[in-house]
Amino acid sequence: MAASASDSDGDLDGFAVAVVREETSWKVTALDASALTDLADAERQLRDLRAAGAVFGLLDVDDEFFVVLRPAPGGARLLVSDATAAIDYDVAADALDALGVDIPDFDPDELDDVEPWEEGDLAVLADLGLPDAVMSIIVGDTDLYADEQVGMIAARLGFADELGKVLDSLGH
Repeated sequence: MAASASDSDGDLDGFAVAVVREETSWKVTALDASALTDLADAERQLRDLRAAGAVFGLLDVDDEFFVVLRPAPGGARLLVSDATAAIDYDVAADALDALGVDIPDFDPDELDDVEPWEEGDLAVLADLGLPDAVMSIIVGDTDLYADEQVGMIAARLGFADELGKVLDSLGH
């Protein structure tokens, strides 16, 4: 797939972090910025952590949408907060492709008039304490920016402080 204008500029805003559940605590670390444009690279970075506990990635791309990526032996579990982002962002298109979902067929000029919808596994973090019904509410609040939605996920699961420290170190 050719890089979209948003991806090829190299000036994507946002952040990519790995979150690891270690027995009774959370560890949050920054991923390389390449995770914001290449889903396979994000997954590779998460797999390279080789943690004993649960591992997942949170990608906030341009504060437009977020991706939850959870590597698993049978293939990664994914949630994309806004499927229409696949029109403009390769990482969202890669996620939809991995989910077996077609990229929405909208004229990019009409996107402002289209209500966003999520694609993927709303229960991706349910076993860690974030039920699919709560994730649905977070994703469905389109008045929030992606970083605010990710912050709600972190608060609900109990790693908001750890996430805040990493984001501060990134200048976000």
